[in-house]
Amino acid sequence: MSSIEVKAVEKLAGSSVVYAQAVKAGPFIFLTGHEAHDFETGSREAVDGAPGFPLYGMPPLRREGDFILDRMQGLLKEFGSDLGHGVRLDQYYPTTDPVEPYHQSRRAKFGSYIPPSTSVIMERCLGSASEICTSLIAVVPSEDYKIERVYPKDVAAPSWSGFVPAITCNDFIFVAGQMPTDDDDSLHPSVRIPDHARWGGSDIRRQTEFLILHKLKPAMEAAGSSLSNIFKVQVYLQTADMFPDFVEVWNRHFAEIPCAVTVVPTKSYGTVGGVIEINAIGLKADATRTCTVVDVDLPEMASYGPCVRVGEFVLPSGLMAVEDGVFAGSAAAPQFDALALAGYAQAKAVYGYLDAIRAAVGAGPESVVRAQYFTGDIKQFAGIAAAWKDSYGQQPHPFVCVQTPPLPAASAAFISDFWLYV
Repeated sequence: MSSIEVKAVEKLAGSSVVYAQAVKAGPFIFLTGHEAHDFETGSREAVDGAPGFPLYGMPPLRREGDFILDRMQGLLKEFGSDLGHGVRLDQYYPTTDPVEPYHQSRRAKFGSYIPPSTSVIMERCLGSASEICTSLIAVVPSEDYKIERVYPKDVAAPSWSGFVPAITCNDFIFVAGQMPTDDDDSLHPSVRIPDHARWGGSDIRRQTEFLILHKLKPAMEAAGSSLSNIFKVQVYLQTADMFPDFVEVWNRHFAEIPCAVTVVPTKSYGTVGGVIEINAIGLKADATRTCTVVDVDLPEMASYGPCVRVGEFVLPSGLMAVEDGVFAGSAAAPQFDALALAGYAQAKAVYGYLDAIRAAVGAGPESVVRAQYFTGDIKQFAGIAAAWKDSYGQQPHPFVCVQTPPLPAASAAFISDFWLYV
């Protein structure tokens, strides 16, 4: 019997996309990019309200949050779990408007335990009317996968959010999205450049250093581990031109630590003045699983870090379809943007990298349990979806897709982040 179970929609919103809204892999459950629309028809009738009186009842954005979390709860129940067994929560919004209504919904649905969370503002969700895109990783409750809350000193959740800053579950440590903040949720004094100074430091360099030493390190130590046991991070930067400075500071600390890194540009954050947010996953000091680098030959420029294997999970760093500075399909893509050719050509190349990774670990296409696409133009997803179908046929696509500010290279259609379960 396969240890992977999928709940899928054969035609997402009437399209040809076979969408996996939930994947159970062993004891883990991945709920992918959930937005407030009917999966099969695309209808938002349940959240938009009466056409002539949409403000009747709960506020529309609160209805949107309730719809998403109610559906997630229903899916988790089918797999023998619930929201109370979430270990990682991600939210993307196109504006700040839905954040507070969604937080109201989140407090109502999750109750006293909200798992480690990351929330950032992006350009838009997959659906043009969607104001919230939510993803969740949860576990099936058992003695072996108990969730223990961790409250590291000086590593707190923002007062307005209420999530747990870190948890342990089995071998794993999940650390919520961290910003370089003080205990009053404002920027920490050590990362601020005085208003009167024309120079005196770099925001991104100061904030990156602070996050590594004063957020990630103490969070891991509070869970009985260390910085060297972090094996995956997602990094959200305010602008793409901050990538080189971030990578240089990051590599000073992580050059000898095998850690998958996905870096994407972001429109805005919860803390004014912040230019970076990092979430992390690591191993406990006494973990039975170990982290190793997967030996696979990928183009040097395709990612900012290694592909790692941690027990049953294989985690590439964020992938782009670039080799020797040239992006796949870049010669013809501008002329055929109507075909979403950049998305298609680059996805085909990225799936080639993915196939090489799968071959290195002996896994099939069903092993992909989470696929995140951060694209500079949401219309390129049509090409990405076509490339998935060409590469993997009717294999359900467990995707999240959001539009970001401009990516670090003008020709890049997207940055991808995959989880494989082997």
